[in-house]
Amino acid sequence: TTARDFTMNSPLSRLICRATLLAAGFMLCLQAAFAQDLDEVRKRGVLRHLGVPYANFVTGSGDGFDVELMQGFARELGVRYEFVQSNWNDVIGDLTGKEIRYKPSVQEIGSRPVRGDVIANGMTILPPRLKLLDFSEPTFPSAVWLLARPDVAVTPIKPSGNREQDIKATKAKLAEARTYVMDDSCLDPKLHDLEGKGYRLQRFASHASLDDIVPAILKNEGDMTLLDVPDIIVSMEKWPGRIKIIGPISEEQVMAAGFRKSSPELRRAFDEFVTELKKDGRYMELVRKYYRAAPRHLPEFFRDSSIRH
Repeated sequence: TTARDFTMNSPLSRLICRATLLAAGFMLCLQAAFAQDLDEVRKRGVLRHLGVPYANFVTGSGDGFDVELMQGFARELGVRYEFVQSNWNDVIGDLTGKEIRYKPSVQEIGSRPVRGDVIANGMTILPPRLKLLDFSEPTFPSAVWLLARPDVAVTPIKPSGNREQDIKATKAKLAEARTYVMDDSCLDPKLHDLEGKGYRLQRFASHASLDDIVPAILKNEGDMTLLDVPDIIVSMEKWPGRIKIIGPISEEQVMAAGFRKSSPELRRAFDEFVTELKKDGRYMELVRKYYRAAPRHLPEFFRDSSIRH
């Protein structure tokens, strides 16, 4: 090469400039996607709460258990609160900046814009999600139960006092009527060992809202459904006398806020914030506001004000 090859207008010079600009742009994208921990949130001056309208965690009307929890967290950090609505299919990708395929196994297949800093909408801690997210300390108890319309000829189990036996008895009831399940959610039949057992499983559209399941069985589109306990509590208050509980499908579970694995300080700050809410009683005020029957149905979790079990 000669000095002429490196003049500003030479093809080689222009190629090097383009490569440098592309590299700089790529590094900026990486920083935007992966350097969003506590300091970045404070510098930006806003906490972006990713949520999916569900039960009373995110009502869709500007309030909800997790909405108020995150509003309080934003105040604690001294930043502005911003709600970013998502859906169950996209919410993890909206947080991580990764396009995710869930079948046949969890895989990262591309990138997408990062839209938020934390997910909070009654998200159950499940093994597939642990591969993608770090979760806070538990913020709410849960479990998956089977429910039906009162006119469906399936009788509730008789509790034995043994959870394992009760789950087995409840699963046997699945052969008696059509039951809604939803893939890639806490209602996924694979999580509860229900596939290939001859049960009359009926897939509820994965792009639909979990809030639509009970209305669907009330319209006779299905007979029974799996559902998590917080949503059942809300449904029993919303439609009194129009659903009946058959029995448990899962062991006790917990819900929590989801964070990027690259945001450990933000997650730690949230855990400290919720611990203080437990100590001063504000946590139970939120529980009574949005899930007043929850302590009666899941007393073990609420017996102690601490969230650490």
